[in-house]
Amino acid sequence: MIITRSPSRISLGGGGTDLPSYYRQHTGFVIAAAIDKYVYITLHQTFVDDLIIKYSQMERVQKLEEIRHPLIREAFKLAGVEPSFLEVASMSDIPAGTGLGSSGSFTTALLHALHTLKRRILPKQELAQQACHLEIDVLKEPVGKQDQYIAAFGGITCFTFLPDDRVELHPLQLSAETLTNLEDNLILFFTGYSRSASQILQHQDTCSRGNDKSMLENLHYVKELGLASKKALETGDLRGFADLMHVHWEHKKKRSPSMSNSSIDEHYELGRANGALGGKLIGAGGGGFLMFYTEDKTRLRHAMRQAGLREVRMRFDFQGTTVVAQS
Repeated sequence: MIITRSPSRISLGGGGTDLPSYYRQHTGFVIAAAIDKYVYITLHQTFVDDLIIKYSQMERVQKLEEIRHPLIREAFKLAGVEPSFLEVASMSDIPAGTGLGSSGSFTTALLHALHTLKRRILPKQELAQQACHLEIDVLKEPVGKQDQYIAAFGGITCFTFLPDDRVELHPLQLSAETLTNLEDNLILFFTGYSRSASQILQHQDTCSRGNDKSMLENLHYVKELGLASKKALETGDLRGFADLMHVHWEHKKKRSPSMSNSSIDEHYELGRANGALGGKLIGAGGGGFLMFYTEDKTRLRHAMRQAGLREVRMRFDFQGTTVVAQS
């Protein structure tokens, strides 16, 4: 039996500039942090000459072409694993479609399990590249690269996405005090909505490919906000970082009419009125998690709880994709 896990992620700056439609022309920059909410993949050999697949649905197949789940099908093909005498199952701490990069986490965890089965030790860079290849090049999903890379590497990491598809990365240089305060004062609340990131990102992708002026100007500015967030975090200016989060959210909402809704806007303003110094909706938009930075956690938690929003406690993950059990 092999059990792997990959962390979910939160974006701390520059989100949206990691899509190929943007970075292949203008270079992208994102700060992402892995958190201790995981996707788990369990893979074990059976005595049945079939491949049994368990996720939100169940499949039992004998040929790769029969697999309905596109990521599982293409991952098996890429890893060169035959669909027989095997059972693969996935579990997740967080529901899909909630903005925490679950698809990238799923893909990296699955690939890591399959390569482990084949007794291959895959460097994290290659694991992230393969996951991006599956989602972006093979399945043609309009998604970015930050999810796969932060899932593979973990930590709080700065990524520069270059026009030639190379990715440069280095850990964010935080003091111990800043790291502790950042982890303690970032709070996640589930909005109650889940959505397809692909549907929302398709609008951004189409506009970027068409050189839409307002979209590109928005993304250019978001990238500058990401660079400013890096400076604020590395100098320990967490209130300045919180202000940048708020500015980022105001600009992010302009990218698509599906980015927010009246309920999300109401809850965001409620948070701002109850101690949140800054915040934004995590992920592509339309639902998922609101993230706030606050120095008054008790007040903010009480207000959001009264409004019916569920908090999800989190810590940073510094391992990335890993094997947690093997026998």
